[in-house]
Amino acid sequence: MLNSNPVFAARGRHNALKRYRSPDDPELVDARGQLKAEHLAAYIKKTVDAAPPLTPEQCDRLALLLRGGDAEPPGGVVAPSIRREHESRGSGSATPAAPPLSVELSALGGASA
Repeated sequence: MLNSNPVFAARGRHNALKRYRSPDDPELVDARGQLKAEHLAAYIKKTVDAAPPLTPEQCDRLALLLRGGDAEPPGGVVAPSIRREHESRGSGSATPAAPPLSVELSALGGASA
């Protein structure tokens, strides 16, 4: 039976491409990014599974970090207006949006938003 571990699958794809492609090949660059994202997702899941349940505020703060925002917004609280402002950033903003990691805290176990 095939192993369905996403890190193993991403590593296999990356290593297969790396064998015959140049380091700047777009498909290899994409595979490298996917492998890093899968490692991050596995680390986050392991950490969340070992932690006590998170409060909604903690989930908001961690989600903001994953989306490329500041860890500590002014006042230490992620206000809905800040969240909406961050989520509505367009392509014209000075700070480019972080690429999606396909990681949701609620899917990592123990955390609910």
